[in-house]
Formats: sequence, C-alpha cells, structure tokens
Amino acid sequence: MKGGEHRRRTRHGNSISGQGPRRNVTIATILSVSTSAVAWLVLVVRVPAEPSRHRVAVWRELRKSGAVSLAQGAWAVPDVPGFAAGIARVGELAARGGGELVVLRASGRSERDAAWLEASFTELRQQEWAEFIADCGKFDAEIDKELALQKLTMAELEEEEHSMDRLRRWHRELAARDVFGAPGASDALLQLKHCEQRLAEYTDQVFTALHQF
Repeated sequence: MKGGEHRRRTRHGNSISGQGPRRNVTIATILSVSTSAVAWLVLVVRVPAEPSRHRVAVWRELRKSGAVSLAQGAWAVPDVPGFAAGIARVGELAARGGGELVVLRASGRSERDAAWLEASFTELRQQEWAEFIADCGKFDAEIDKELALQKLTMAELEEEEHSMDRLRRWHRELAARDVFGAPGASDALLQLKHCEQRLAEYTDQVFTALHQF
C-alpha cells in the first residue's frame, strides 16, 4: 500500500499450481518425503516502471530473501518466521518507489500442487548450495597457493580469516532459508568444516614462521 503501509490479506485454500521446468529436485521426491502441509505466503508486488531503480531494488531483495518467482510480480515463500524480515524489507522498498506489496496466505490445493512449490523452492536452495560449495573450493585452493608460495604473514592470515568469516555468514543465511533441506546442504556443511580445518592448518604454519626461536 502506498505510504509504506503493509497490507496482509489472508485467504485459505488458495491454489498455486502449474508445471515448471525439469528440476533436479523432482515433485515425486518431494511427495515421497513430505510429512505435513506447508503454508505459503504469496507476495504480489506492484511498483511503477519508472524510475527503474525501485523495481530493481525490489527484485534484488526478493531474490536475496529466497522467494520463488511464480509469475510477473508474484512470488512465494514458506510461511515461517525466518522470512518475515525479508518480506518487510520488500514492502519498504516497494513503498519507497510509489508501489505496494500485498501478502496472501496460500497452500497447494492438492499434494501435487504443494509438491511443485516445494520442489521449485528447494531447487533454488540447491543452486545456492552449489555456489557455496564452489566458493569453499576456491578457499581451499587459495590456502594451497599461500602454502606453496610460503606466504606466511599476518596480513595474509587476516585476509583468509575474513574469507572464512564470509563463508560462515553465508552458510548461516542459506541454512536459515533452506526450509525443506536441499540435497546439497549436508555436503555444504562438510565443505565448510573442511575449510575451517584448512584455515587452522594455515594459522599454525603462520604462527610457527613468525615465532621461530
């Protein structure tokens, strides 16, 4: 609603259905593991086309929050507390651009409808985990490079610690919105722990190099 006011309309029994593209996380897989119905929030966003920066800001926030795009101007997230802050932020950005955000409560009319939503959402989380795992690999390679070049200085150590802190924050953010548990989550955690071990090894070598008696 214009002026920053956030409207929330609740409608029970709304159906969100459709046929999405082929995904690694299949509907059949979701149907086999789902144990309870999950409520969803459908975000209907309207922002004037100009100036475009407001539409871009809203779009970026929706992607950052982990929302699934259903159609132009319509997105969905699971109705869990972890998404409340992101929804509020989207509403603020839409209002700033002279637009509005309407939030509707919905659920799949059938098990297949609900499974499609879960599969679509989980596939996005799987893509994020894959990106995270790739960055863990880059961190590992960077430690190898530092050791090979014997760059055992405090400056280099602090740089690697900053990279490790970024990976930890990123992992927390991804885990918080991975509601249904994407397949890549367990591997991502293993890779994070591996990176922490590599940093510990590198720290020991830097300490040894700087404190030789």
